[in-house]
Amino acid sequence: MTLRTRLGALAALTATLLCVATAAGAAPARPAAEPQPKAASVAVPAGVTAGVAVFDRRTGTFTEQLNTGMQFRSASVVKLLLALDFLWNRGPDYSIPAADRTRLDAMLRSSNDDAASHYWSANGGSAIIGRMVTRLGLSDTAPPPASHPGYWGYTALSARDTVTIYRYLLDSAPAPVRDYIMGNLRQSTRCASDSFDQHFGIAGAFEKPWAVKQGWSGQYAPGTCGPSSSAEKSAVSVRQAAADADLSRPALHTTGTVGAGDRSIVAVLTLHPMGTTYGKAYTDIGRLTRSLTVPGGVRPAGKWYGTWGSDVNVRADSTSSSKVLTRLPAGVEVLVDCQKRGDVVSVPPYTNEWWAHLPQYGGYMTNIYVNSPDNKLPDVPDC
Repeated sequence: MTLRTRLGALAALTATLLCVATAAGAAPARPAAEPQPKAASVAVPAGVTAGVAVFDRRTGTFTEQLNTGMQFRSASVVKLLLALDFLWNRGPDYSIPAADRTRLDAMLRSSNDDAASHYWSANGGSAIIGRMVTRLGLSDTAPPPASHPGYWGYTALSARDTVTIYRYLLDSAPAPVRDYIMGNLRQSTRCASDSFDQHFGIAGAFEKPWAVKQGWSGQYAPGTCGPSSSAEKSAVSVRQAAADADLSRPALHTTGTVGAGDRSIVAVLTLHPMGTTYGKAYTDIGRLTRSLTVPGGVRPAGKWYGTWGSDVNVRADSTSSSKVLTRLPAGVEVLVDCQKRGDVVSVPPYTNEWWAHLPQYGGYMTNIYVNSPDNKLPDVPDC
């Protein structure tokens, strides 16, 4: 739906409301205009280009809008369209063959690229995007440039079109389609299939319930959940591509729903300066997302701290021998809700016995790698 169409619909709704009966001889009260969100309310970190839209499904209004029609390369967010296209005409029972269910589950939960490439090749490539633009009435979505026909992650997408996709899923799609896709997004894995930690943005800024489909594309450092492969076909030749969407700067996107009953739809699409590390981009999109007004969203308790070091272990307990749950992206910001004494860790010239509990990782990291001058964090309670 275009902005002009949306405004026309709002005008029609206002006219309807004005026709409601009032006291005899009295003019109908004019409803108060919806306040337009101010771009200044979105805290965009220096050097970052962002397109942002937050839609409150309960009131039918946007609470945040910034560069909503700007095109970004979609990265893995396009996997929503690949899944919808596959499911579009599955028949009355919307049955999914076992092999496809395995692929789709991995594509939606863990952002599996092989699955996306399979559906891109099997179902017509760029024709998929053309079909979905028509079916959903998307305004800013376009196939990859002709110079990169197989690069599904180079599909152009905007924040407002992302909201339109989720609104279709939640309000118009057949129940089996809605439940299947949204059910998978609620089971988003922390480690993606290509080993990137994908619980940034929405997943870090709010308590559950949330459902997310994330996207990343660019020359980032290796991931932190295990051996990494290149993400979204991020070839070095991207500067030669001709398209409206920027194909060179690293992209990081967080999209999905937040709150009980999928109260709010959130779309945050970002581009970062060349050479930005994954930890820096992860931190910047987290700060941006936490600045948003998101009805129904519950902020997690704790204090945000910067970290230093590369591939810092998050362990099951405050001991050097306990299980490693994951490793942090270098320089990422983390939420700390409490701390406790544990094994003494020495990283010359530092020694520390205090460990920070990271609720969003469900584990502990040594305080040595927390950006604080004190061994014990001064504003964090004991566990």
